[in-house]
Amino acid sequence: MQTQTQSVVLIAGPTASGKSALAVRLAASIGGEIINADSMQVYRDLRILTARPTPDEEEAAPHHLFGIADAAEAWSVGHWVRQTVPILDRLRRDRKPAIIVGGTGLYFLALTRGLAHIPPVPTEVRDNAIAELTDLGEAAFRQRLAIADPLAETKISPGDSQRLVRAFSVYAATGRPLSHWQAQTEATLSPGSWRGIVLDPPRATLYERCDARLQTMIEKGALDEVERLLARNLDSGIPVMKALGVTAFAAQLNTEMTAAQALEHARAETRRYAKRQITWQRTQNSLWPRISDADQGAQWDALMRLQF
Repeated sequence: MQTQTQSVVLIAGPTASGKSALAVRLAASIGGEIINADSMQVYRDLRILTARPTPDEEEAAPHHLFGIADAAEAWSVGHWVRQTVPILDRLRRDRKPAIIVGGTGLYFLALTRGLAHIPPVPTEVRDNAIAELTDLGEAAFRQRLAIADPLAETKISPGDSQRLVRAFSVYAATGRPLSHWQAQTEATLSPGSWRGIVLDPPRATLYERCDARLQTMIEKGALDEVERLLARNLDSGIPVMKALGVTAFAAQLNTEMTAAQALEHARAETRRYAKRQITWQRTQNSLWPRISDADQGAQWDALMRLQF
């Protein structure tokens, strides 16, 4: 499912690193359109808390896949790719550049390296695998998995029961190891049709920005967003309920935390998330050019020096 594009720029980086502002300026400069690659910004219910582009930014250049999904929907990376491909095809036909921006590493991985299409596993098969893991214990269960799928078994860390069950369930349901299905991938973007960059500002500056942005979110009504979300009584396991800040501010609204405690919890959660994003980009996209400046003007100058 490869898509040839006239020009595709991928802008990745941790939260609060300046991706949105840089994408808007680039889009205005080259006549491009922006596609969201943030798994939480697809939801319309949390505009403030997920730091979606501002109305002014959205007016400065066409934006796609921002705030289009209801909170009750569970978007997967596969669903996101299926929504993105028609947009890329249309931009290619119109000879317009695409600027894909966000912090969800799996989205970029699916575009540039491919997404494994693994057949669905029946609930009964998964439940049986869970029961076997419980009955046998991890060591014995691993031995069974090592026979069925030795490659998958070696990649699963000790204590990761979820991945153990997943790997064994796929084999039990399909008769083929998970590693087989994971090898059947095709990149969405063809080689040579895209360029990627990573924003990687100094850690201390990034954390300060995260803290300041959370305070601004509260002032702009983030708690009201969470309150409306809680009023819907949605399943706590769906993606939107795991958005940064939802758990902490829900606890505040339920008087389980003070405002100060909730803010500190949200700040710590956001910093941990930013750290994971940084680690992902440094391991998965290690060859992409990096912009280490924090200032927006300096980021733009660095981008121009890369001849984007």
